[in-house]
Amino acid sequence: MTDFTAEPNAPAPFDPLGPLGTETAAVAGAAAAPIRPMAPARWRLLLRRPTFFVGAGILLFWVVCAVFGHLFAPYNPLAQNLLAANTAPSGAHWFGTDPLGRDVLSRVITGARDILVITPLATILGTVLGTALGLAMGYFGGNFDLVAGRLVEAVLALPIVIIAFLFIVAVGPSVTTLVVVIGLVFTPLIARTVRAAVLAERHLDYVSSARLLGENPARVMFGEILPNVLPSILVEFTVRLGYAVFALVTLSFLGFGIQPPTPDWGADIQANYSGLLAGYWWQTLFLALAIASLVTAVNLITDSIEQVLNA
Repeated sequence: MTDFTAEPNAPAPFDPLGPLGTETAAVAGAAAAPIRPMAPARWRLLLRRPTFFVGAGILLFWVVCAVFGHLFAPYNPLAQNLLAANTAPSGAHWFGTDPLGRDVLSRVITGARDILVITPLATILGTVLGTALGLAMGYFGGNFDLVAGRLVEAVLALPIVIIAFLFIVAVGPSVTTLVVVIGLVFTPLIARTVRAAVLAERHLDYVSSARLLGENPARVMFGEILPNVLPSILVEFTVRLGYAVFALVTLSFLGFGIQPPTPDWGADIQANYSGLLAGYWWQTLFLALAIASLVTAVNLITDSIEQVLNA
């Protein structure tokens, strides 16, 4: 079991009751510690990476589908036409039709809406909660870090899907429930990353100076330390965004996500995957490619940001 309180090679913690002579230089030279923001030159490097543009282009395409998909979808995604059921891809239906005669292309396009609403909101929620918890764990340490760390370990020991099931079964599936469930599931994962970043910062001179000047813990954590760990949080956010897509699709596939007949990639794959045995490959292939393209786009953006931050 990971020891959340272990800090190898960490300097002695600041003692506010200790002699002030040793802190004079810190106060004089770092009364307000210089925040280490991301240099503009690094962001310009990001714009020179082809992988970033590829990922951003794919993501932008799905964002347009989510916002305006109902305007250019060739058919009503809910309209059934049993006479055209299981039609192979053709000029009339580019991606074919499903067992109810619904146009697969239209459902792929409009199905992006809920995914690109739920997953960012859930990731933002998990990032906010995880950042707050990670800051507190890393800054206060001691018994608080020990207890919170053990709780985080207990949550991480359970499969994410099982935790999500418990919440959804208790309150029922809805957009709000999915946002809250996925956000809460990601909270301990993000908290662990933020805690590690805070441990590398909390003994630096600018933190000691802020304490010596009498700033309260909230001001030190959110005003001094947080700006310096934002790059780690940004990378963690983009990583979890990709996982959120998989989490939502998995829940929908298992019947705990967006409910039919609303277009949803996971639910539509679950409803149509048995058609693979009958040769109706198009009913699941294009949905799977949509999921893969969205996750790949997020991963390309994440890799580009991480490489720029580590440059």
